[in-house]
Amino acid sequence: CGIAAAGGPGPWSELGMVTAKEAAAAAMDASKYVRYTPEQVEALERLYYECPKPSSLRRQQLVRDCPVLANVDPKQIKVWFQNRRCREKQRKESSRLQVLNRKLTAMNKLLMEENDRLQKQVSQLVYENGYYRQQTHSAGLATTDTSCESVVTSGGQQNLAAPPPQAQPRDASPAGLMSIAEETLTEFLSKATGTAVEWVQMPGMKPGPDSIGIIAISHGCAGVAARACGLVGMEPAKVAEILKDRPLWLRDCRSMEVVNVLPAGNNGTIELLYMQLYAPTTLAPARDFWLLRYTSILDDGSLVVCERSLSSKQGGPSMPLVQPFIRGEMLPSGFLIRPSDGGGSVIHIVDHMDLEPWSVPEVVRPLYESSAMVAQKMSMAALRCLRQVAHEDTHSVITGWGRQPAALRALSQKLTRGFNEALNGLADDGWSVIESDGVDDVCISVNSSPSKVINCNSTFNNGLPIVSTSVLCAKASMLLQDVSPPALLRFMREQRSQWADSNLDAFFASAMKPNFCNLPMSRLGGFSGQVILPLAHTFDPEEFLEVIKLGNANNYQDALLHRDLFLLQMYNGLDENTVGSCSELIFAPIDASFSDDSPLLPSGFRIIPINSPLDTSSPKCTLDLASTLEVGTPRSRINGSGPRNSACTSSKAVMTIAFQFAFESHLQDSVAAMARQYMRSIIASVQRIALALSSSRLVPAVGEMSNTPASPEAATLSRWICQSYRFHFGDELIKSADGSSCETGLKDLWHHASAILCCSLKALPVFTFANQSGLDMLETTLVALQDITLEKLFDDQGRKNLCAELPGVMEQGFACIPGGLCVSGLGRPVSYEKALAWKVLDDDSGAHCICFMFVNWSFV
Repeated sequence: CGIAAAGGPGPWSELGMVTAKEAAAAAMDASKYVRYTPEQVEALERLYYECPKPSSLRRQQLVRDCPVLANVDPKQIKVWFQNRRCREKQRKESSRLQVLNRKLTAMNKLLMEENDRLQKQVSQLVYENGYYRQQTHSAGLATTDTSCESVVTSGGQQNLAAPPPQAQPRDASPAGLMSIAEETLTEFLSKATGTAVEWVQMPGMKPGPDSIGIIAISHGCAGVAARACGLVGMEPAKVAEILKDRPLWLRDCRSMEVVNVLPAGNNGTIELLYMQLYAPTTLAPARDFWLLRYTSILDDGSLVVCERSLSSKQGGPSMPLVQPFIRGEMLPSGFLIRPSDGGGSVIHIVDHMDLEPWSVPEVVRPLYESSAMVAQKMSMAALRCLRQVAHEDTHSVITGWGRQPAALRALSQKLTRGFNEALNGLADDGWSVIESDGVDDVCISVNSSPSKVINCNSTFNNGLPIVSTSVLCAKASMLLQDVSPPALLRFMREQRSQWADSNLDAFFASAMKPNFCNLPMSRLGGFSGQVILPLAHTFDPEEFLEVIKLGNANNYQDALLHRDLFLLQMYNGLDENTVGSCSELIFAPIDASFSDDSPLLPSGFRIIPINSPLDTSSPKCTLDLASTLEVGTPRSRINGSGPRNSACTSSKAVMTIAFQFAFESHLQDSVAAMARQYMRSIIASVQRIALALSSSRLVPAVGEMSNTPASPEAATLSRWICQSYRFHFGDELIKSADGSSCETGLKDLWHHASAILCCSLKALPVFTFANQSGLDMLETTLVALQDITLEKLFDDQGRKNLCAELPGVMEQGFACIPGGLCVSGLGRPVSYEKALAWKVLDDDSGAHCICFMFVNWSFV
């Protein structure tokens, strides 16, 4: 016992050793909670802002460089960075939730106001219904009673019901203009927050925290009208400044001139404006407006800007008509801006116009009678611009190879404005029409004004001399029927070789002498087609700005022109379910500098639907809310299935094409003949593509099968794919594969996360079917899918792996291909974790095709 007590082996000594270990561990645990000095925190914070997640070597270097951290364990420094990142994440999440809460609170208040307005409108309609019923009943009694008293009484009622005489026109004095302004303010407020106009919700515009706002269009009122309510994170004064600058956000606005300014009460102003709007197509003339704009502050602190046209009805100063513009009428419209409780502003926008539809051909008259078109082009465009500017003010974002979003937005606006200018061909801009060749399908205009020529011949980086003395524009419009505008332009964007002549493009671009574009991604070489280099997209996800590289674009032996041609391209209007929206594909050659003030000669296409089936302003068509449950996404719904095939949905659209070319004046006749011939070839190609899209809708698959995502053949194919996968791998491809509904299985297959592609069993295998993920990976459409062969899909190593595994697929029925790289239809590399291949068997156990599934793919 004494020996054990002296430290020999025994249970107590073991207990003593355990206690010592626990004490040491407790001491180490206590050392984890270190109280850092301010100097140590400053050093750690300085490194955190440089590198929030430093490596072990970087942390060791920090200890060596900062003596104040010499006594801190490196593990403790690692824990500090973990905690710091966690606190930063929590702070950002808390900030995001606070912003979302403020948005929801303000949106809830806005919806409650909208609900109150709707209740007032319902009450008014009930009152009017009762009144008209009483009048109808009284009129019936007066008709059946033939006594003299009845006749006299009826006549007296008719005299009492006579409309009051119209107010006399006011003069052009300040008092007369103030009277017009106050009347305009009252009428505008009754439309913005009252029941003067019967508003119906814009189809597809569901309000919410992430939506652009509450969008409504008029029903049953004179002219066309739209109303938008939204939240913007800017002060009311700045919002009013942006909205009053209409050319900043309204791309159809050619000019807006302030003719006179008069002071008014409440620190307000009365302005006389002259505004011109471009025509969206060659089939209609441009519009102009002579306006009075009244800016004032209401008693509740709201800022209001209201406008209306000045005409003989209202009085005031007159403006003579300007040729070739058609004078439109703006009924009381404007902006009501109120400060929001959570910061920012609540905005009510009303656009109410009479666009004089009698002045345009009947085929495009629906464009000028559509309230949805006004909502898209004016009301929603204003809200989008405000949200984008607010986003740029609060987020420091650098996109598009070092460019600020405002610079990219300016480039996009420059493309649209240049396209509109060439399309309208106004004499004020220097355009003149040259004689036709006897066929009026293509119009040729020439601009030789010094400003136009100087802009197009600005000296480039290498000091090339000015060579072009004129600009020529060839333009035409055509009617499209039963074809989806977004699908058509998507195909033309991705398959440029199907309609464009690369040699002519390079020839006309050489007149401006654009050199090899010095862009960060211009090192991509050896490509004989086109490569789309994404530049940016605006705050509106429906618009993209990109650079197109055309490899081997010309065969001309011009040392001043490099073999590759670059185009700056804008592409918008992607959503097929958007009502009243046009689709545009506009591009222009760019020079070597690609500066913000680079000269641009935009050309391109614009497609405007002229009888949207979802436009509720037309009483003949109703909105089918179940249309969003169709099989497939908007990309796949180009087949016109569902509600588009109803009696009231014979879709029509107007496509307007305009191409600009710089040339030397002595070559005008030959260039005009070449441009006219080129334009006609483009029209023929577009007609051929549109016919293919409208008739077959989708490329036929193997044999006689057409893999329309909503067709019985496609449902059968999806069933074969799932059954074969279960047979070969012993597992279910989709959860609903064992169900009896083919449509459900097709829908699940179409939305499967992995890219699923079907390849034909031919000597040169081509793809015949792909789900949405497969189309995204290939960057193509169902129409152009057969242009991609199996050999083009894989890189060299992928082709080797495929050759090694393909015999196993044919013999065993399935194989697993290791991960690697493949190439999209536009030449971009795509990585994938693995690829599964299996033989698809039909109902007779015959080999129908081979199916590939690429798991966890992403662009490199």
